Amino acid sequence: MAAAGRLVAATLVLAGGAFAVQGGEYATTDLYRQKARRAQLVAEVDTLRRAVDSLRVLERRLRTDPALQERVAREEFGMVRGDKELLYRFADPRPAPNDSAARAGG
Repeated sequence: MAAAGRLVAATLVLAGGAFAVQGGEYATTDLYRQKARRAQLVAEVDTLRRAVDSLRVLERRLRTDPALQERVAREEFGMVRGDKELLYRFADPRPAPNDSAARAGG
């Protein structure tokens, strides 16, 4: 009977140890999973911070740098300087597939 008692005691100790490691609100595997998720989120936050910083620099340059303002005005908005410059836009000679004149045949 003493051997059976030792076996029960050993089983209880092992069960208690297993519960201590895996039981409770957060199991050990949950903690590892949370640690990995935290590292992933920290990396995402760092990436977003760099993007925001570069956008702030661009905003500051757009507000203060006349050469950049002119380049954006020309490239994005098709603006020209004075009467001495002409803007050429090249269009596709074929009509668009959803053009109503092309479907009507005329």
